[in-house]
Amino acid sequence: MDKKTVREFLVSRRARVTPEQVGLPVYGDDRRVPGLRREEVAMLAGVSVDYYTRLERGNIGGASESVLEAIATALMLDEVERAHLFGLARAAAGTRRRRSARPAGGVRSSVQRMLDAMAVPAVVHNARQDLVAANRLGRALYAPHFDTDQPPNIARFVFLDPRARDYYVDWPLTRRTVAAMMRLEAGRAPLDEGLTSLIGELSARSAVFAQDWARHNVHSHRTGTKSFRHPDVGLIEVAFDVFEPTGDDRLWIVTYTAEPGTPSADAFALLGSLTATHDAAREPRGAADVDSTRSADR
Repeated sequence: MDKKTVREFLVSRRARVTPEQVGLPVYGDDRRVPGLRREEVAMLAGVSVDYYTRLERGNIGGASESVLEAIATALMLDEVERAHLFGLARAAAGTRRRRSARPAGGVRSSVQRMLDAMAVPAVVHNARQDLVAANRLGRALYAPHFDTDQPPNIARFVFLDPRARDYYVDWPLTRRTVAAMMRLEAGRAPLDEGLTSLIGELSARSAVFAQDWARHNVHSHRTGTKSFRHPDVGLIEVAFDVFEPTGDDRLWIVTYTAEPGTPSADAFALLGSLTATHDAAREPRGAADVDSTRSADR
């Protein structure tokens, strides 16, 4: 983990906290930096200014857990940011092994069977935001992501495909969330060459990604709501839930559900009908004849 990443993360978190938020008095209006000064963070964390300055310059590898905890508290880090700080420290200390996201080639057959048995849209992505698997409805919901010359990747679609601004109703929130999820994973696995390469590609090709990446925000996707403007069925407002399959490191299953009796539920039903019709049209003629013969025999 390079020192620049540590420095920029700590500086950005320090700039976010005001003295009033942590109960410190403010004298005059001649503060030259936004947020807290280094000496104020050091005082709140119970360490010397020199020591905190060394940490903020990226020399975080030897920091104890108690010191990191004190700094996290002083900077008012949330649970995800706290975990990110500890991850940066472990990486700086050289205690992280090389970890790579699962290649964009699928999942275990048992996981795919589970996806196929679900009555709701479901997709699976890895730390690089590759869409590595989906069920029929999940692929239909994410259809624009699969309609590319490259293997489907959420981050590339969000930042590089002009259709994303229409597909995601709240595109600014979506793009910031994706960048923050990638920032979290980069801290967890700094030696993931595929993720590093993707970050470099997006930084070079998207000024918006570079801007969002520079915020140093981190995010862990667990549950919430999203709105899609699907090209075939229109507006869909859904709840999503994220699950991690046991035995598959750094893979996430995301399911989508709509409130029964709502227009979004009707849109899901229409999407399922359109998908079934499309699949039937693609079915080989011989298979259809066999099914018809079986029905007649019964």
